[in-house]
Amino acid sequence: MAKRKVLIMGAAGRDFHNFNVYYRNNPNYEVVAFTAFQIPGIAGRKYPASLAGKLYPKGIPIFDESELVSLIKKHSVDDVVFAYSDVNFNTMMQKGSLVLANGATFSMLPADKTMIESRKPVIAVCAVRTGCGKSQTSRAIAAILKAMGKKVVVIRHPMPYGDLEKQRCQRFASLEDMKKHGCTIEEMEEYEPHIAAGHVVYAGVDYADILRSAEKEADVILWDGGNNDTPFYKPDLHIVVADPLRPGHEELYHPGMTNIFMADVVILNKVDTAKMEMVQAVRDNVRRLNPKAVIIEAESPVTLDDKTVKVAGKKVLVVEDGPTLTHGEMGFGAAYIAAKQYKAGKIIDPRPWAVGSIKGVYEKYSHLRYILPAMGYGEKQMSELKKTINAIPCDLVLVGTPIDLARHLNLTKPSVRIGYSLKERPGSVSLKTLVKKALK
Repeated sequence: MAKRKVLIMGAAGRDFHNFNVYYRNNPNYEVVAFTAFQIPGIAGRKYPASLAGKLYPKGIPIFDESELVSLIKKHSVDDVVFAYSDVNFNTMMQKGSLVLANGATFSMLPADKTMIESRKPVIAVCAVRTGCGKSQTSRAIAAILKAMGKKVVVIRHPMPYGDLEKQRCQRFASLEDMKKHGCTIEEMEEYEPHIAAGHVVYAGVDYADILRSAEKEADVILWDGGNNDTPFYKPDLHIVVADPLRPGHEELYHPGMTNIFMADVVILNKVDTAKMEMVQAVRDNVRRLNPKAVIIEAESPVTLDDKTVKVAGKKVLVVEDGPTLTHGEMGFGAAYIAAKQYKAGKIIDPRPWAVGSIKGVYEKYSHLRYILPAMGYGEKQMSELKKTINAIPCDLVLVGTPIDLARHLNLTKPSVRIGYSLKERPGSVSLKTLVKKALK
């Protein structure tokens, strides 16, 4: 029986994981190519033979998604497998229709077929969209586990933007480890807060290898998800964060809606910022989609890391987490809220000073105006971000990213970090209670 020829549509994360756990050693399939989207600098490379396995001694080429149709025809592709996240249903099925029109099937692997079982308890933090508040939720749960005397090892959703062979299994226990691995801003934003709290972080490409290494030093595995993707490991407690500032998105985006159906707990975050009717709309949708899920309301209060810094009356530049603003489609984040809360005099429009790929971000995401997304998918883009920030005539930079951006970029402007955390509102049950119950 002839092998089915497969093309995997991805973005350097879920696509590699699906290949590793389902296709790598499967003699019934031949994966002829990956395509890349969302993340710059992925196309034009190869998934290396050392990771691809014995069935792929030459590795597997990665092309830009714009070449999808020509690849289907060139390789007589049977199956196109969609494998990236935070895509609205309409866009996803437009891509699916293109695939179907060119003679291939269009499919996705079910979540349970890609989840690896762990020998240790797993708590997974996922979301319905990018930028809902997974980071502060993960930090809150890690703190709960630490207070219980548990050794927490955080495994972060992949962001392999460098040498894939070197990134097979990465361990971060100090800030120096991030330098050693040449982390981008996008990676540092996710790793640094956990490391600063004393937790070991793993990430990379081969999540079976990563899990076996992490299990050797963990009492509990904390899966810190990316975008709105489903967990790579089978969770004992599946927590999903929803965002009332984007009501309705919990049933309009892939695979966020899958997370809602699977969730044990749904956290309605940012209830201190969203209007009451928006919170209620999301609550009603969650209750309808998953009546068994426990619902917890939480605030996301913002603070200045340096309380001596004066914001009132100043001309400020607002810098926010990049993915939240771009494919997450948010128009603002924590730093913008802080600018309003602390009565900034003027929020400067950064667009006239944007250079290189940063200027391109504004051209692609036209909803962005008075916010600068902290894009940093590589050294060149990090340099362009730094040049953009330093050129803007402002009194103060408000940095709403999880890392100390000013330190990493050596900014010449005065700046202050905006902190944000998860604050549960009193309810019938708490995260602490649910975590304890899951571990029993």
